[in-house]
Order: sequence, then C-alpha cells, then structure tokens
Amino acid sequence: MSGGLLVRPRIRPRVAVVLVYTAAMCMNGLDSTIVNPALFTIAGDFGRPVSAANTVETAFLVALALALPVAGWLGDRLGTKRVFLGALALFTAASAVCGLAPDLTTLVVARAVQGLAGGLLTPVGMTLLFRAFPPEERVRLSKVLIVPTALMPALGPPLGGFLTEHLSWRWLFFVNVPVGAAAVLLGAVALREHVEGTKGPFDRVGFLLATPALGLLTYALGFGPSQGWSRPSVAVSAVVGAALLVATVVHQLRVREPLLRLRLLADRVYGAASALALVSAAGLMGVLFVFPLLYQAALGASALDAGLSVFPEALGLMLASQAVDRLLPRLGPRRLAVPALLLAGGVFAALAAPGVAENAWAVRGLMFAVGLVLGTAVLTIQIAGFEGIAPADMGQAMGLFQIVRTLGGAVGIAACAALIGGHGVGFSDAGPYRVAVLVTAGFVAAGAGLAVRLPRGLAGAPV
Repeated sequence: MSGGLLVRPRIRPRVAVVLVYTAAMCMNGLDSTIVNPALFTIAGDFGRPVSAANTVETAFLVALALALPVAGWLGDRLGTKRVFLGALALFTAASAVCGLAPDLTTLVVARAVQGLAGGLLTPVGMTLLFRAFPPEERVRLSKVLIVPTALMPALGPPLGGFLTEHLSWRWLFFVNVPVGAAAVLLGAVALREHVEGTKGPFDRVGFLLATPALGLLTYALGFGPSQGWSRPSVAVSAVVGAALLVATVVHQLRVREPLLRLRLLADRVYGAASALALVSAAGLMGVLFVFPLLYQAALGASALDAGLSVFPEALGLMLASQAVDRLLPRLGPRRLAVPALLLAGGVFAALAAPGVAENAWAVRGLMFAVGLVLGTAVLTIQIAGFEGIAPADMGQAMGLFQIVRTLGGAVGIAACAALIGGHGVGFSDAGPYRVAVLVTAGFVAAGAGLAVRLPRGLAGAPV
C-alpha cells in the first residue's frame, strides 16, 4: 500500500487535491442539469420528438448508476489517482464527442459514456478530498463541497439556456474539454497514488446483481413518466430492477467481502446522512427539473429565461457555504440541519403558490432562499455524515453515499415528470407543474424528521 496523496515541491498537497477535485466535479455537476433547457432545441435540430431527446438525459443517469457500485472497489484496488484521472480523461473525451455528434444516436451513446465516467468521478474524487482532510478540519471544506454538489447543478440551467440561445447546444459539451484537459494534466503532475488495498476476491455476484439493479431502476424511473409505467420495457425494468435490488441487499449482507458495504448504513449518523441525501437530492433535482419546464411550457419563456429563473439559487448557495463555516461548529449538525430543511420545504411550497411563478422578482427571491437554506442543510449532512467513517472505509462509504443520492435525484425527477404527464411545449396548464413543485417540497421537509438523528455537535467543536 502506498500512502499519502501528492507531493511536488512547489504545489501544496491540499491545494492540488482541491483544485483537481473542484474542476472535475464542476464538470460532472454541471452536466447533470445543463442539458435540460436545451432538450427542445436538440430535438428540433435532429428532427426528433422531445420524448426522444429525453434519452440524452436518461442515458447519462442510467450509465452513471451502472458505474457507481464498482467505484469504491476500483479506487481501493487500483488506486484513487489512476481511477480518478482515467475517469476524468474519459469524461472529457466523451464531452468532445457529444459536441460533435452528427445524430441523436451518437449523442446518446457519448452521453452514456459520460455517465459511466461520472459515476466513477464523484465517489473517488470525494474520497481523495476527505482523505486529505481529517474530520476536525472538514468544516473548512464547505466552500469546496458546495460548488460541485449544489452550485453547479443550479448554474446548469441558466448556462445551458444562454449557450443554447446565443451559440449552440453543442457548446454545452465543448466547455468541458479545456477544463478537463487542464485538470488531467495537473492531477498527473501533482497527485501521488494511494492504494488502500482490498481483502479477498472481487465480489462478482454482487457486481452482477447491483449493476443491473441500479441501471434498470434508473431506466424505469427515467422513461416511466413519459412512456407509461405499463409499457413492457418500463414495467419489466422496474420489476426486475426491484427484485435484483432486494437480492443485492441480501447478498451484500451475507458475503464476507461485499462489493458494497451496506453494514456501514447501520452507523446512526452515516445512515441518517445517507437517507437525508436521498430526500434532499429528490427535492433539489426535482425542482431544478420542473421549474424551467414551468417557465417554458406553461409561461412561454425562452430557454435562457427558463435557466435564469433558477440562477439566484446559486447566489444563495454561495452564502450557504459561509453560513456553514461559521454556524456548524457552534450549533452542531442537528440544530442546523433540522430548521434548514423545514425552511427549505416552506420555500419550495411557496414557489408553487398561484401567481408566484409569473412574478420574476418573487421567483428570484425564493430561489435565493432555496439555495441558502437547502445548501446549508446539504453541506451539514455531508460533513457530519462522514465524521465517524474510518479512512480505510472512506472509498466504500463515498460510493454507497453517491448511489443513494443518485437514486434520490432520479426519484425526484421521475415523480415530477409523472405529475406533469410527460407533456411537451404545447401544454399550457400550470397546475400539474405546481403540484410537482409541492411534491419536491414534501421530499425536503421529510428530511427534517431524519435530521434529528444527526449528532448535536462535531468532534472538537463547542456544542
């Protein structure tokens, strides 16, 4: 086993880790939402219906889910640097292919490759970051974590709308290429390999159960709302995926060296943080999905206007990182997360009130509040959830956490899509969109009940 992370005389180890992590995660986080405002334009350019263009996003999410189960094992077995930089290089190359795609099929396949790489990037990247900072110093990471996990998804819609309207939707992918190339070069020079090592053989049975389970469930959640849950491909995917998921859980709890260490969820704090990640991701990804559609389909706004409608959330998220840095050591995770989640649920609900969506300044103010309160809760959950995780378990814990959060985001988007009925541009009734926003409020508010399981204080911090 080789320990440590980087070391070059003129590059401080933690600075290099933060720079490479931030660049890679910004690309990955941005790509989770940047395409949403451009789907109508992509469909038109290729002469395909909007439902067909939706496969661009679904392919990304399904492929991402397929890679998540092996991310922790690969990082421990092959080394975090090798896996992280390899995934980053693949993500960057796939982005270039997406931008050059001559048809929808090529775009969907390249988008799937992006998803596979992205499924490795997030857990392995966070493992790099959390191994570089001990638990008592992780509150300082709030300004770093907020960027890829919450700020970039919020910036995706306005940036996607701007590029689509003023340049081309192809620039949604081209912007990744210089950033990704620079991050790979910096990582190759500055990072030193860390191989944690794995005990025993690869859990092939776990892999053959978990990978199709997550892929099929994500496929069903992605296509069920628009194509109908009774459609054979969707129904079979949902049933088989659920059955495989149950089999996965049973197997992982029985085998000595599982692919996914589900027993980590028995930890009170980590288990609560994982459940909170699911509901908060469902709420955030759901509202980022449905609100731009409300602007475009129900209010007749452009792609840029739709993206700008959620942009103030990014400003709120930036302030949230400052708030967590100051308040978390004083108040502790529980007393900060519970009220933040309750407030976030109330703000989400206010977005669904009649007349609010038509008032630009009301939307801006509420979106800023969403970023502030939900961002505070998300950062608190991430920092507190991993405080008791041993360094040797960090890769596995990160992989499992990302699986839960990804499924949560897919559930939130699927729930919203089901409520709006898969309608396209011509659907002008705002009622279903407002109901969908209320559902996202319910997801977030439900997290307050789970947040009471978080500790009252952080190690080494006043309570």
